[in-house]
Amino acid sequence: MAGKPKLHYTKGRGKMESIRWLLAAAGVEFEEEFIETKEDLEKLRSDGVLLFQQVPMVEIDGMKMVQTRAILSYIAAKYNLYGKDLKERAWIDMYVEGTTDLMGMIMYLPFQPADTKEKNLALIIERATTRYFPVYEKALKDHGQDYLVGNKLSWADVHLLEAILMVEECKADVLSAFPLLQAFKGRISNIPTIKKFLQPGSQRKPPTDEKFVAVVRKIFNM
Repeated sequence: MAGKPKLHYTKGRGKMESIRWLLAAAGVEFEEEFIETKEDLEKLRSDGVLLFQQVPMVEIDGMKMVQTRAILSYIAAKYNLYGKDLKERAWIDMYVEGTTDLMGMIMYLPFQPADTKEKNLALIIERATTRYFPVYEKALKDHGQDYLVGNKLSWADVHLLEAILMVEECKADVLSAFPLLQAFKGRISNIPTIKKFLQPGSQRKPPTDEKFVAVVRKIFNM
């Protein structure tokens, strides 16, 4: 029997957080080996386990997988969170790419100079409420089902909930004009595996703060 997946990354959210979310949603227990110093990262590089010298890296099913998108696609397919056919997979991919773009803006916000942060925060809220959330609100309205694709929990739903919670950390009432997304958030948050991940003490990581930004800059020479 294969052991638990092992995640190699820093002790924060970053690009690994969506992988943690998806494994947790699938009910898969995982271990984490944290990169806490520049030397930890260099050791992984010199051991030759990082295909492109970059993390995230996940040890799963005898592979040392890198590239966030590849890892997420593999987990989604392995745990039946990737639709029933090519068309459903295409929709899941489109929805996921949208939430990835939005989450990317939030992920990089703490690393930006103070004088641009406020402007970029306003841009995040504007994009969330005019470009991204209306798409998901309309999708739920048009098909009248509980989930985004195929009326079954998929990677797209997990990713969207993660994105919603990230945007709410920027602006608590951001869903005020999106009643179907409010209901969606409640439904998906109450799926037992996800509910467990949202509890204190889980492997979910807190929002990035200045202390963590300093650690990341040191490890990655930023």
